[in-house]
Amino acid sequence: MPQNEHIELHRKRHGYRFDYFERKRKKESRLVHQRAFKAKKLRGIKAKLFNKQRYNEKVQMKKTIKAHEEKQTKQKSTENVQEGAVPAYLLDREKQNRAKVLSNMIKQKRKEKAGKWEVPLPKVKAVSDSEVFKVVKTGKSKKKAWKRMVPKPCFVGENFTRKPPKFERFIRPMGLRYSKAHVTHPELKATFCLPIIGVKKNPSSALFTSLGVLTKGTIIEINISELGLVTQGGKVVWGKYAQITNNPENDGCINAVLLV
Repeated sequence: MPQNEHIELHRKRHGYRFDYFERKRKKESRLVHQRAFKAKKLRGIKAKLFNKQRYNEKVQMKKTIKAHEEKQTKQKSTENVQEGAVPAYLLDREKQNRAKVLSNMIKQKRKEKAGKWEVPLPKVKAVSDSEVFKVVKTGKSKKKAWKRMVPKPCFVGENFTRKPPKFERFIRPMGLRYSKAHVTHPELKATFCLPIIGVKKNPSSALFTSLGVLTKGTIIEINISELGLVTQGGKVVWGKYAQITNNPENDGCINAVLLV
């Protein structure tokens, strides 16, 4: 663990202080006054840098607001044309409807959010810690029990380096490490053996996700550059998510379905 993550680790184990969020809210509300006071006091090059930073922040804020705005658009109405004579000045005029439309960026984000949980296996049986972690006794008299063996299939990155065995808390055996998965494309109805990039989410636990434990229902990221799929802009799609549909510890391989 890096030296600077001790606060995050403490929060994971023990949670936040009871008044943390209230104090945070008050601090944020005071920040506006502090910033105004600072802007009045600064002189010279420091004032220039400060104003430049504030300008950039405001530009970014305005862009975000503009992206969220609803725009008025005109659309042709599909109503049937009325029978009878129409005045000459109305002949070339089409009926139009006004509608509010969200910007494309927000639509896309909403689609992604909605489609996030549309997975082949929405519910899977949770895997307990006792099933995933086997206690390894260490020390001269085998009284220390802080080490854990992971007897489940795992994924570790290519540039992963083990800690010295004496200090390694979670031991992931080499024989249970997987780097490829058999991924089925639901639309093409074809299966490909593709390399795994990483583990996005293990539904059982956040710790299993960080350790790269591969169980049924886990969302993994797959390198699909070999398939040659292209975006609307013409760029090659490099990584996509897939969900594991089998029990890798029973089958000795990983079968997954691509989330299209």
